Amino acid sequence: MVLVAVVAVAATTVASWRRPQLGAVEGRLRPCPDSPNCVSSFEDRPSHRTEPFEVHGDPKTAVSRLVRQIDAMPGTNVVEVTDDYAHIEFVTPVLRYVDDVELLHDGASEQIHVRSASRVGRSDLGANRRRVEIIRSQWKESLEAAAVD
Repeated sequence: MVLVAVVAVAATTVASWRRPQLGAVEGRLRPCPDSPNCVSSFEDRPSHRTEPFEVHGDPKTAVSRLVRQIDAMPGTNVVEVTDDYAHIEFVTPVLRYVDDVELLHDGASEQIHVRSASRVGRSDLGANRRRVEIIRSQWKESLEAAAVD
């Protein structure tokens, strides 16, 4: 029984290492699946909806500033950064599952959209939503600190 559980966890972990198809499509991040392990600022469904990040200051450097902040968090791996898009992986400490966080700067609205999703499984017990809210809180603090300077 223990061996079956170990094999199942190992298989799930290995499956989470495969990168899903990500990126912007027609100016939007991809929709969340029906499973409750994803949040996105492009979603209308309340169970998957989160707010985008507000941009203050130089919009051309907003994504890179936010990525630097996120990169200081434990378990991160910055995969891709452009002027308006970023993909960051988060690896859980024990089971080594991988979650993907994407950022997309919307120059028209001066917002950075966000999507955070687990690669495997159905439920993440709210981990992606909590992660986005931690990032949001740190982002607001950094904006407030910059405004004081």
